[in-house]
Amino acid sequence: MTRQPLTVAVVGATGVVGRTIISVLLEREFPIRELRLLASGRSAGSSVDIGGRPNEIREATPEAFEGVDIALFSVGSDVARELAPKAVDRGATVIDNSNAWRMEPGVPLVVSQVNPEDAAGHEGIIANPNCSTMQLAPVLMALRDGVGLERVVVDTYQSVSGTGADALVELEGQIRAHVAGKPKEAGVYPHPIAFNALPEIDVFLENGYSREEWKVVTESRKILHLPDLRISCTAVRVPVFVSHSEAVHVETQEPISPQRARELFAAVRGVIVQDDPTAHVYPLATDAAGRDEVFVGRVRQDPSLPDGRGLAFWVVSDNLRKGAATNAVELAELIVERDWIEPASRRGERLAADGATAGDAG
Repeated sequence: MTRQPLTVAVVGATGVVGRTIISVLLEREFPIRELRLLASGRSAGSSVDIGGRPNEIREATPEAFEGVDIALFSVGSDVARELAPKAVDRGATVIDNSNAWRMEPGVPLVVSQVNPEDAAGHEGIIANPNCSTMQLAPVLMALRDGVGLERVVVDTYQSVSGTGADALVELEGQIRAHVAGKPKEAGVYPHPIAFNALPEIDVFLENGYSREEWKVVTESRKILHLPDLRISCTAVRVPVFVSHSEAVHVETQEPISPQRARELFAAVRGVIVQDDPTAHVYPLATDAAGRDEVFVGRVRQDPSLPDGRGLAFWVVSDNLRKGAATNAVELAELIVERDWIEPASRRGERLAADGATAGDAG
């Protein structure tokens, strides 16, 4: 990757994912000339401590993107849909973590180790997948390439950090209330999440699925380039602070043994196999927290499918890091390394030259 420093904006810098993006940028020593921290107007003027130094939060307005090379968005879909094109108009390449652009034709939806080449065709915006899709895609890719995929059924067990800081506070408060013998009050979710499991993430659609479940279906098809893949999902919120877990059942086109599946999984960059159940070794949410890898275990034959074409396995990953922030930074590294980004300064010079040429032609 070129070490030419760039101007990088983090939009939604005060949120849980936004703060994680900042940490990952610094950990991976991304070449930054200027780091602009942007958020809503109510957060403007506050500061975030980075390396012992306060960095002021600016309001995320269209003008704030002047001179920005890469903008990493972690905001709601409405804000992303409004601001991302304006950032692009000012020369920025946007990597968006919301649901706003994922299924838009012409917008690449990319997991760094699955379909990086898709990013080459971006027109200013690259979409980061949903966190549950993110950790599922690398292992499904391994099976797609090794033996082919016929059908996927996945049940997710998603941590409250996927909802944000308020949900983290609410879970901790409900645990404290339980210990103190007090009522557990719910505000973020429709029911208390402590000591509970809620099969409701995002709004319900007319087909009976929640939007979160349908994201896994549609995004997986797009990322894997399998538009007709038969896939179903049930998404459940569980009282875990960080890391999502998934129970996955797959029907393959060709027979495959659990050992061969483990070999295919282990060959994927960023995937770690942890699979010795007799020794109580399998992926855990608590162990995955703070890590960038996708962990796979409990790999076994599914006897309900014929001819050895069925597998069941367990997948765990930190939803804040690989599920959001780390993949976004990896995509930024990718487009810089492969020169799939036009720095704002260069784009400004080109647009000025194009304007002058147009004026001469007129």
